[in-house]
Amino acid sequence: MNTLAATARTSFSASSTRFRDVVAAEWIKMRSLRSTAWTIGLTVLFVVGSAAVATLADKPSRVGPVEFRPFDAYPAAGYWTLILVSGSMGALTVVSEYSSGLIRTTSLAVPARGSIVLAKAAVTGALWSTVGTATATCSFLVSQAVSDRGGVGISHPGVFRALVASALLAPVCALVGLSLGVLLRHTAGTMIAGVFVLLMLPTMFSDGNRWSADIKHMLVSAAWNRLVQTWEPDPDSLGYSATVPGSWGVYALWPLVTLALAVLVVRRRDV
Repeated sequence: MNTLAATARTSFSASSTRFRDVVAAEWIKMRSLRSTAWTIGLTVLFVVGSAAVATLADKPSRVGPVEFRPFDAYPAAGYWTLILVSGSMGALTVVSEYSSGLIRTTSLAVPARGSIVLAKAAVTGALWSTVGTATATCSFLVSQAVSDRGGVGISHPGVFRALVASALLAPVCALVGLSLGVLLRHTAGTMIAGVFVLLMLPTMFSDGNRWSADIKHMLVSAAWNRLVQTWEPDPDSLGYSATVPGSWGVYALWPLVTLALAVLVVRRRDV
């Protein structure tokens, strides 16, 4: 049995096209589920609708120059929903296979388990990058279309950064959810961990103390809040503010670190 496994691993390594095949298989798994399309469609509709509602509810005075109001285009309620759904869907791409036992079949077909995780990550990242880009763009366009002050262009200060940050929020959270699914392998535990890390944990810390602010600024949702913020923090404020480069670093490190940890763990343990 060990000889067969070693032969399979050698065959896998020798094939230059196998990883593309694994990615293709993961894409077939994902698109074959009707719930995926319905969930994504309803989520996009809700997030874009929340941007329209937030803009209509916020009626500032027409006096003065037109400003970009980021939390009308990217309201917290809508994007918290996007965080929750993308993180949960990312986790389900893994934990659903563990709960059904399909992961054993997948591991038998592809003995290099790290490649399975990376293929899932590639498909998940590509899908949610597309969803995030479409959602963020539509949120911006709809909010500007219904604004009673007139719209602003993408070249307006702060608009492009807020757009990119909101577009990347979905794939970042989806990849973190996927990684948690690999590490925990349990549906309920993964969902709870995802909600806690991505949504609840930042609310436990404030900007009033240095240590508390440092922890808060290392979390994904706090980084998103800073990146969509178009005004610079008051230097005389008693709170500690995150930096824009630091917030981009949080976006990059969370999926990279959790995914690297997931690949390391899955290579060292049994299915």
